[in-house]
Amino acid sequence: MACTSDRTDWLELAREVLDIEIEGLRTVSGQLGDGFVRALTLMAECRGRVVITGIGKSGLVGRKIAATLSSTGTPAFFLHPVEGAHGDMGMIRSEDVVLALSNSGGSDEVNAIIPTLRSLGATVIAMTGNTASAMAELADITIEVRVPREACPMGLAPTSSTTAHLAVGDALAVCLMEWKSFGQDDFRKFHPGGSLGQRLAMCVDQLMHTADLPVVTDTVTVREAITALNSGGLGLVAIIDAGTMLRGVFTDGDVRRLVCSDAMDMDRPVAGVMTVSPRRAVVGESSAHVLDVMEQNEITVLPVVLEDGRLAGMVHLHDLLGKGALRFSGSSGFGSAGSGSAE
Repeated sequence: MACTSDRTDWLELAREVLDIEIEGLRTVSGQLGDGFVRALTLMAECRGRVVITGIGKSGLVGRKIAATLSSTGTPAFFLHPVEGAHGDMGMIRSEDVVLALSNSGGSDEVNAIIPTLRSLGATVIAMTGNTASAMAELADITIEVRVPREACPMGLAPTSSTTAHLAVGDALAVCLMEWKSFGQDDFRKFHPGGSLGQRLAMCVDQLMHTADLPVVTDTVTVREAITALNSGGLGLVAIIDAGTMLRGVFTDGDVRRLVCSDAMDMDRPVAGVMTVSPRRAVVGESSAHVLDVMEQNEITVLPVVLEDGRLAGMVHLHDLLGKGALRFSGSSGFGSAGSGSAE
C-alpha cells in the first residue's frame, strides 16, 4: 500500500508510541496491590495447573504467559474460551487456577465460561483494566491492569493494554520463580534443546580456558603477581607451586583491599597476601553446578583443578552463559607471570 500521509517524522512518532506504553507500565506498576499478591499466592500453592484464557489480542498475550510459566517451573496451558465452551473444559480439574485476561472485562466468550470453571472447582483470577466489569465480578480475585490510554491514535487497537498485560504476566512468572527457588538446574531440565540448556549440560572442562592463563608460582612478589593480573584480563591470577598444584588466588579485589588498608608492599611475597584454599571447580563437574556456585558466591572467574588439585584451567561466568567468548592469545599451556592476555 502506498503511503498517503504527508508525515515524515516517523522516528518521532515511534518514540511517542514507546513513551505512551512506558507511561502505561508505570501506571500499572503503581496499581499493583493485594490482588496481585493473592493471585501470586494461589498460583504458587496451586496443586494443579495454571490455566490461561482470553480471546483476540488478550488470547495471544495469554498464550505467551502460559508458555513463560511452563518454562519457568509453573505448569500452565492456554484454554481457548470458545473451544472451552464446546468440550475443552474437560481438561479442567478442581485443583487448577484459571487466569482470565480481558482489558475491558467484557469479553462475552470468556465471561460465559467463568461460572462453569468455578463450578468445576477451579479458582478464577481476572486480569483486567476494568475492576467494575462483569469479569471482575465473576472472578474470585482481580488484578487491575489499567492503562491511561492506548498508543493507537484512535484508541482502538490494543497496544499499551496488551503490553501491560504481558508485563504483569512476566512479573507473576518471575515472582513464582523466586517463590519456588527455580534455578539454573531446573531451567536446564525444561530447556534441553536451548543453547543455554546445552551449555549447562556440558562438563566445565569443556568450556574452560587452558591457553595462556594468568598464572604465577607461589615464590613471586606482589609486583609480579599484579603484572600477571593486569595482562591476564580476567581479574584473577592463579597461584601454583612448582608442581602446578593450586595454592591460592590473587584478585583485583585483593589489590584494592591492600591499597585501602595501606598494606601494599610490592616486594612482599604474594603467598603472604593471596587467598588460600579458594573456591574452585573440578574437572568433570557439570557447568550447571559450577554456575550455581559462582552466582551464589558472586564469583566471576573460577580456577578449575584436576582431582588431585593440580590446576587444569579457568572458567569465566560468560563462558557458562554463552555471552561471548574470551579469546586468549598465544599457544596452549599455562602462562607465567605476564605472559597471557585476554583480547
